Amino acid sequence: IDQKEKDIESLCLKLLLQQHPVAGDLRLISAALKMITDMERIGDQAADIAEIVAYVDLTDNINKLHISDMATATIKMVTDSIDAFVKRDLKLAEEVIAYDDVVDELFCKIKKDVISLITNNQKDGEHFVDIIMIAKYLERIGDHATNIAEWVVFSITGEHKEQ
Repeated sequence: IDQKEKDIESLCLKLLLQQHPVAGDLRLISAALKMITDMERIGDQAADIAEIVAYVDLTDNINKLHISDMATATIKMVTDSIDAFVKRDLKLAEEVIAYDDVVDELFCKIKKDVISLITNNQKDGEHFVDIIMIAKYLERIGDHATNIAEWVVFSITGEHKEQ
């Protein structure tokens, strides 16, 4: 992923230097340069989740705590933000931005549920910390997908999406 980030950055800079893009093309290249950073961070956080899951059996607790729902929502956000970029779909980008609230709400619910579980079952406290970490990584991935969607909006309209 890190090498792909560098490759895309290099291609964007080459386009800027050789083609001298204006207006919409310049916005598109600028947005691509910004989005690759978010994509790289999504990859890092996905790797962090995989590392936790590889070493700890959290199956029962993950199912109880709606982590799968949060993962599904986050995957949808990432997929839709990339589709919005590829298809130059303003409506889809705006849907991704709005959907971030769903992922944030799921994170708050999971955090609240984990606090309740820790209070009632202190012997599994370490596992619950891992679950909170997974949920936080998923929440951050959703934030990065939102950033990508905001850059899509910018590349199409020339306006930065304010929260």
